[in-house]
Parts: sequence; C-alpha cells; structure tokens
Amino acid sequence: MIHTRLKRVLMSAYNYQEIFKVLFSNNENNRYQYEKVEYPAKIAAENISKGKIVAWFQGGLEFGPRALGNRSILADPRNLQMKDLLNQRVKFREGFRPFAPSVLEEHTNEYFQPHVFSPFMSIVSDVILEKREQIPAVTHVDGTARVQTINYDQNPIYYQLIKEFYLLTGIPMVLNTSLNINGMPICCSPEDALNCLLVSGIDCLIIGNYYVWKIDKQMDE
Repeated sequence: MIHTRLKRVLMSAYNYQEIFKVLFSNNENNRYQYEKVEYPAKIAAENISKGKIVAWFQGGLEFGPRALGNRSILADPRNLQMKDLLNQRVKFREGFRPFAPSVLEEHTNEYFQPHVFSPFMSIVSDVILEKREQIPAVTHVDGTARVQTINYDQNPIYYQLIKEFYLLTGIPMVLNTSLNINGMPICCSPEDALNCLLVSGIDCLIIGNYYVWKIDKQMDE
C-alpha cells in the first residue's frame, strides 16, 4: 500500500496555504526571506538573466527520468562557466556532466538540427555550429544537446518563463536540470525544495507564487 504522503505528492500539487506554512514554520534561524509575487515566471526569468541559479517548483510532481519544468533547477545557457558552477556548487558531481536546454518549440530549428519535437527531453540533436558560442552551458563537448521542446499547451507557466527570458536576452531557452543534489531523489515536497535551496549553491527558489531567497543571495536591485 502506498504511503499516504507519497500518494498525495504523486497525485496533486501544493496550494499557496501549504507552501506558506512550510516557509513560515521552517525559518526560525532567519536563513531566508520570502514574498508572494504576482508573476513568478517573470521573477524567475529576471534572476536567470542576471546569472542566478533558480530552483523552480510548480504544479504536481512529474513521473519519469527527466525534470521537465515542474521540479527543475534553471540557469542561463549563455554562461560559459555555468556548467562548472552547477556541478561544483549544486549537483556536487563530476565536472564533465552535461546539462540540457528547454527551448521554445517555435524556435527549435534556429538552434538545433535535426529539428525534432522532443517534449520529454529524450532526443539528442546537434547544436547548429554558429549557435554554439551563444549557448555554451547546454552544448556538450561533442556539439550536441539533449533537447526539450516546450509549447504553451504542454506547460503554460514554464513556457511563460522561457518566453520572458527570451524577451530579456534574445535567447529562447534556459538550462534545465532536475531539482535535487547528488545522491538525493528529485524534490517532491515544499520541504524538500527548501532544504535543497539551503544546503546548496542555488540562489533562490520560486515555489508556487512565492519567491524565496537566502539572506545573502537576494536578487540584485
């Protein structure tokens, strides 16, 4: 019989009251601050564009081998150093391990060949040669990337985040990896996500409509 908590996590998302309760009750040492925001996708995109590493926790838990935009760590694909930063400070794993791009479906053919529909991040494509310098953090040493294509119907808020990043930077994708650290399962609950923020080099957490940042990691004004 499935444990009650596990069953609940697998079946449904967390509402804002449940998220607030976790944020309020776990801050006895004042390690972080939080606020409710109207446009979480925009806040996330702004942070990513400034070089921040963002934990992104939205909707229900995903099932499968990849994080597809509900339990993800997101970063700027333009940053040459980002792969090393993520492996050293967040994932705590070998430096050669690659990261994947989540790209707006309508822009896929501008960066990747063959141009494929790949919503489950299961297909490897070549990064077009002249685009590789633009997105070094998601281009593997052999010039390939394991692409995830995103459209609005598939995941509206995640699509909106990438669209906001595109409007800020001209790059229609973000780096996407699973919301966990080495040796731990993907974050299921708000408690898991908050702990992941606090024990790693993640700069901030966008969870539901709450923006959470460590005291010394506040978004630049």
